[in-house]
Amino acid sequence: MERIQNLIDGTLRPAESGDWLDVHAPATGAIYAHLPDSDERDVELAVQAARKAFPIWNKMGLEGRSKVLLKLAELIERDLEHFAKDESRDNGKPLSLARKVDIPRAVANFKFFATAILHFPSEAHLMDDVAVNYTDRQPIGVVGCISPWNLPLYLFTWKIAPALATGNCVVAKPSEVTPMTAYRLSQLCAEAGMPPGVLNIVHGLGPKVGAAITAHPAITAISFTGGTRTGAEIARVAAPMFKKLSLELGGKNPVVIFADCDFEDMLATTVRSSFTNQGQICLCGSRILIQRSIYDRFKEAFVERVKALRVGDPDDAASDLGAVVSKDHMDKVLSYIDLAKEEGGSVLCGGSRVVLDGPLKDGWYLAPTVVEGLDVRCRTNQEEIFGPVVTLQPFDDEEHALALANNTPYGLAAVLWTRDVKRSHRMARSLQAGIVWVNCWMIRDLRTPFGGMKQSGVGREGGVDALRFFTEAKNVCIRL
Repeated sequence: MERIQNLIDGTLRPAESGDWLDVHAPATGAIYAHLPDSDERDVELAVQAARKAFPIWNKMGLEGRSKVLLKLAELIERDLEHFAKDESRDNGKPLSLARKVDIPRAVANFKFFATAILHFPSEAHLMDDVAVNYTDRQPIGVVGCISPWNLPLYLFTWKIAPALATGNCVVAKPSEVTPMTAYRLSQLCAEAGMPPGVLNIVHGLGPKVGAAITAHPAITAISFTGGTRTGAEIARVAAPMFKKLSLELGGKNPVVIFADCDFEDMLATTVRSSFTNQGQICLCGSRILIQRSIYDRFKEAFVERVKALRVGDPDDAASDLGAVVSKDHMDKVLSYIDLAKEEGGSVLCGGSRVVLDGPLKDGWYLAPTVVEGLDVRCRTNQEEIFGPVVTLQPFDDEEHALALANNTPYGLAAVLWTRDVKRSHRMARSLQAGIVWVNCWMIRDLRTPFGGMKQSGVGREGGVDALRFFTEAKNVCIRL
């Protein structure tokens, strides 16, 4: 039984409390590791280490920091198979998905920001013969990064890579549900040449570790990805302390399908955008809106494809869906399926737990589920389920489609299917979402801003936006 350790001041160590939490494998439901039950004492030690390391990390300069992060990317790539197996075991996702997407994207995050920082421009403004102004961007100091369980290493590195590249030292908390790849990363930091205390990883529960990071006065910026309710609590604590906040929160993303779409391309992509990673991606399309003239054709073809998806062993390359992340989450998703029925919805396929044979019999598997017949205002269409459940709704025209698509408290992402170029521009401009994919899904350019509107978050991550978030802008005016 492996015991995961905190990384504090370059040393792997248990929690100050001496207590441990259980880590479960979703595929089997069994405990396979123990996690430090850390608290504010561990966070305080991590902050002290980060403050001590800050001048050392900055003195290394842009090129020095870049070399360390590129080396870290190289080491992850070297150990990709070990990382992928840990990610699959920890999260329940198919091993093939972790190999192809999660771990390569973590590598890409480090490579991108390690090189982006070398080309981060500074603005200059000449005032005729009076003065010249230039913008100096300096690291904040010690920052807090709190990441979720659905894409564990992918989103963990999405935060820490720009924070480190810009010269900050980090106190990071990965999800207590999926801690293993962050722990594996912590074992590579010294080999990459990272000074002790630059990256500190404190494992444990949100109400203990996450709350201590949020409230610590020496941590002056928080980057958080997770649920909207937790984001609101972070904002409540951090805002009066005038901390910088980047909050990437929930989503209830629409997929808007017009009759003139490329039907086969749309159908294959919509199955992916609905059920990849068991629907546990904040960018998955959970509300599918179909123009009425093709509604019946789409429903028949879509349900047939979904029924053909295989729920199975994450280690089996033939599995399309693995296990959801925890028993509590499985029960939550099942409760929403029951709610959909109570609200008058018809379950077209799925709707139940899947019980596999042998060692996997106690795993947390769900059949991909399609529901129709629900009102736009019902809870199933308004609240984030974050699982393999989608709803179908017909619409008549653009105005009707927009009314349905925008009628939730969220605004993270949207997908639009149409061959009409003018319509694609009109709709993309009117959809209330931070990301709009037209005739595609999950094509991500790391240079572009990432984030949502309304209750889907505050601020933007990615590219220059991330580098700006993790730095303070200082205007310097020199008289000519």
